[in-house]
Amino acid sequence: MTEDDLNGRLRIAVVIGSVRRTRLADPLAAWLKRELTAIDWIDLDMIDLASVSLPMHEMQPGGAAASPIAGRLADADGFVFLTPEYNHSFPASVKNVIDWHFTEWAYKPVAFVGYGGSGGVRAIEQLRTVFPELRATTVRESVLLPMAWEHLDADGSFVPPPGTVRALHATMNELRTWARALRSLRVSDLAARA
Repeated sequence: MTEDDLNGRLRIAVVIGSVRRTRLADPLAAWLKRELTAIDWIDLDMIDLASVSLPMHEMQPGGAAASPIAGRLADADGFVFLTPEYNHSFPASVKNVIDWHFTEWAYKPVAFVGYGGSGGVRAIEQLRTVFPELRATTVRESVLLPMAWEHLDADGSFVPPPGTVRALHATMNELRTWARALRSLRVSDLAARA
C-alpha cells in the first residue's frame, strides 16, 4: 500500500441501528447520507439493519463468517452508528450486529450519531464500553439529536437544528484521523506477518 493509499479516500460504513417498522431513523439516515456523500474523502456504505437477516439463534462464538454483511464491515475503514436510545440504552439490533461479528471491528474507529429524548447520549456512552472489547476505538466527538422528531419538515425530512452540521463535521474529521492512523497500523501489521 502506498502513501497515496493511506491518505486517500476512506470507506465509511454507516450502520442504521433501528429495525422498527415506523422509525425516525429513515429521515435521519437520509440526512446523514446527503451530508456524508458530499465529503470528498468518504466512500460511503449505508448498512440498514432492518434489511439484514442476523438471527440470534444462528450466532456463533467469535462472530459468524456467514453474515450477509461481514464483507462490507471488513472492507470498512471506520464506522458511524446511527443509534436510537430505547429505555436508556441502545437497541438489541445494535448489540446483535456487534456480537455477530468480531474481527471486522478490530483496529477501526467508531463514531456515533444518537437520537432520542436526550439525543441518545446514554446509548452512546454504553456503546463506548462495548467496542474496546472488540479492539475498536470510539472517537470522542459525537452527534446528539435530542427530540429529532421536532425537526422534521412538512415532507418528513430532517432539518438539522443549529450546530448539528458542525458537530457532524467535527465528528467525521476525528473519525478520519483515527481511520487513517489505524489503517496504517493494520497495513504495517499485515506486512510484518507476511
